[in-house]
Amino acid sequence: MPFLETADRVSIHYEEEGKGFPLVLVHGWAMSGKVWAFQEPLAERFRLITVDLRGHGESSTAAGYAFADFAADLVALFDRMGLARAGLMGWSMGAQVALEAISLLGDRVAALMLVAGTPKFTGDDGWPYGLPATEARGLALRLKRDYDITLGAFFRRMFVEGELANDQYQRIVREIVIPRRNPDPGAVQAALATLAEGDHRPLLPAIVFPTLVMHGDRDAICPPDAGRYLAREIPGARLFSLEGVGHAPFLSRPEAFNREISRFLAEVIGRD
Repeated sequence: MPFLETADRVSIHYEEEGKGFPLVLVHGWAMSGKVWAFQEPLAERFRLITVDLRGHGESSTAAGYAFADFAADLVALFDRMGLARAGLMGWSMGAQVALEAISLLGDRVAALMLVAGTPKFTGDDGWPYGLPATEARGLALRLKRDYDITLGAFFRRMFVEGELANDQYQRIVREIVIPRRNPDPGAVQAALATLAEGDHRPLLPAIVFPTLVMHGDRDAICPPDAGRYLAREIPGARLFSLEGVGHAPFLSRPEAFNREISRFLAEVIGRD
């Protein structure tokens, strides 16, 4: 099981599969790199690199869980893997981690893919495309009361009614939910606080590489309008909307998701 050690002595777990153009995949809040299991077919064309963010999966806990900490870990991963040019894909909180990291990585990022992402998780008077701040606070309280039940309810909320057939849901439980290790409770609370405070809107106009925004049109966690905002504010970004899909399109619609990622990266590689 491969690990790297960061400058602040955090042990970061990662996995690698396949050969070809590198694609780094960054999971969301309270999840792990195992969430990308249905993207394994992409390893037939690309070098897939998944990572467990600090405090998640097999990675160790840490003193800090700011976006800057997560981004520094991504830079350490690029260094360890010798990535001079790679695609960077982030889902949900991972999308904001990717946005935080791009200024540090510079032209080592050849393409950016933001999946069910948002530049700002919580809403306010100037940002109508986020969840109410009271919802993040309520989630934090529920986590303290019953950690496992709260995480389970959050996971189920990723999908909308009718999105998954029973055999699909059972496969997700069997291949992704059961094998994964629950994240450290302290890390989950700290990362939630980071999510509630983060705002990456100022970074968007400066993004200069090809960007694909992928969003379910019924996402109840990061509203679809947040995805549309990303696609509008990032110069030249493309929006790929999935109908009848919630917060995890790569789980409920893996074939369509993988096909679009392959198409997008083929275009990027063709330009290089």
